[in-house]
Amino acid sequence: MKAAERPPNLVSKKAILVGLFLVVINAYWVGIASELWYAVYTLVSPFSNAIFTLAVLLGINLVLRRISLRLAFTPAELLLMYVMVTMVSTISGHAMMAILMGALAQPFWFASPENEWQQLFWRYIPSWLTVHDTELLRGYFEGESSIYLPEHLRAWLVPVMVWSGFILALYGSLLCIGLILRKQWMEHEKLTFPLIQLPMQMTTNRTFFTTRVMWIGFAIAAFVRITNGLHDLFPAVPGFPANYRLDPFFTDRPWNAIGYTSLSFNLAIVGLTFFMPLDLAFSCWFFFWLTRFERIVASMVGWQNLHLNERAAGAWVGIALLAVWMARRHLMRVLRQAVGMMREEDPDQIFSYRTLMLFTMLSIGLVVAFCYAAGMSLWVIAVFYLLFLAFALAIGRVRAELGPPYHEVIGINPRQMMVDILGTRRIGPANLTIITFLYAFNRCNRSHPMPNQIESLRIGERSGMSDRRLLSGMVLAIGVGAVATFWTYLQVAYKYGALARCRGYLGNFGWESFNPLQSWLQYPTATNGTAIVFMLGGLAFVFFLQAMRTWVLWWPLHASGYVLSGASWGGMIYFWFPVMVSWLIKFLILKFSGWQTYRKMTPFFLGLVLGDYIPRSILSLISLLLNVYMPSSGAGHTL
Repeated sequence: MKAAERPPNLVSKKAILVGLFLVVINAYWVGIASELWYAVYTLVSPFSNAIFTLAVLLGINLVLRRISLRLAFTPAELLLMYVMVTMVSTISGHAMMAILMGALAQPFWFASPENEWQQLFWRYIPSWLTVHDTELLRGYFEGESSIYLPEHLRAWLVPVMVWSGFILALYGSLLCIGLILRKQWMEHEKLTFPLIQLPMQMTTNRTFFTTRVMWIGFAIAAFVRITNGLHDLFPAVPGFPANYRLDPFFTDRPWNAIGYTSLSFNLAIVGLTFFMPLDLAFSCWFFFWLTRFERIVASMVGWQNLHLNERAAGAWVGIALLAVWMARRHLMRVLRQAVGMMREEDPDQIFSYRTLMLFTMLSIGLVVAFCYAAGMSLWVIAVFYLLFLAFALAIGRVRAELGPPYHEVIGINPRQMMVDILGTRRIGPANLTIITFLYAFNRCNRSHPMPNQIESLRIGERSGMSDRRLLSGMVLAIGVGAVATFWTYLQVAYKYGALARCRGYLGNFGWESFNPLQSWLQYPTATNGTAIVFMLGGLAFVFFLQAMRTWVLWWPLHASGYVLSGASWGGMIYFWFPVMVSWLIKFLILKFSGWQTYRKMTPFFLGLVLGDYIPRSILSLISLLLNVYMPSSGAGHTL
């Protein structure tokens, strides 16, 4: 090693400061792209904006290394900045903050004598939770104003700081739980974390960017994306279709019950799915088509409701229970060490398990305090958080073990499950109102913090960076990122108008939050026994699939494939076709050429991802600079 070159795992304070700058930049980029032009960057993991930021840092670092090795960033520093950008991306954008802002802004602006919102739930909303004055919200919805007006700043200051603190506490509790499970998932079960391959290869493999086969994959994907970008700017240039709808061709009964079915031609998904185990990739598209078959059969026999969401909800809880069961011995050791009944096994880790348990209880306690001050009952808070944690553990476990790049779950969330299990009468109007504000944290789960946090911990472990610096960077990115994201959304809304010039769903997401609340308060419900039966059926089916994989070696169906594709909307709804294509390619390679060819082809598929992400990000910047709608930049769900 040269005398002036720093160790590759060293992380300086400079990297954290640069990372915080990138956090603010990405909070704004993801937010404005999502709401002004509806470009969804956090639909698929790893996030395209984070990979693009890492690629730019690598280019800058190449220049810095030629000037002075001490000025250049180490691989660990580059990965830390990537992790920090990933953390803020779990907050900003269409997948979380747009729903939360819709809930904060709409209950007073859209209240009318017809919907009776004022009589139904206004009194349950604390003054510090959001802005109540409709005149102060006029600029937010109509635009041509500024968040920097003194009256706007005063109105939003308390809600922004309170909600930013809540996000830090909620995400912090998941980070603590991830730290508790880290040893179990990384060392005992040796989960593979497939989605960290691209950032790790970009930063730690010195031959990655000199591999010819990688550049071939890059060129193929980049050609498609750039051609579509030229088509957006100059319509005379022919472009490639993003997808092709099949369901409009099925017009007769029972075939018209097939539901939304689309062929997506996204090459990044092909590249990312290549690293999924064959059985999971097969299970994803198999269960997608199984649900289509169920719909058609139900139409033939006259069934009105297959209860797909209820079954999938029980299945996700089943995945969480399996994760806890497999970690039971580790969790018992952690508990004994925390209470002093057993000596600490990892003296070199940054926190003892006792300290870690205290941090976990502190962060959960802050979440409980927020919800209780807002008006929720303690028992409702406990049920809500346990269901929230169950989804977090399930999604985190599925990502860590199998690496699906897409896990949208719409219509399945703690709020809906509580209504089905307990009934709205038992929950009560005050609890239902506050739970509605929390709907954003589980609305679709595309950019859920838990899987991204546990993958970030794995990146830190693989790169050898200091736990202290890694955790400091992650916590700072979450805290600063929450404030920066609120600033972004308020600035964009007051300038362009949530209902005026924004093409995203910023001005309309509140309906998805409050319309069900209105219905529940006007027409209270009791426990939905049918829904509970189907939830238990989904849970039992997951246990069955897991048992078959344990007892029958050739069993091809994976429980995670079912939860990813079994809901009425989500999982593989957009990307089943590239998953199937990637599965077929990998199957043929392994069957006829073997593992050696598979390893040689790995850079090609990483190149497909990189070749799609980088041009797409550049096109997004062009779209924002020219203020032009460009579907090729990822507008909508086509990527």
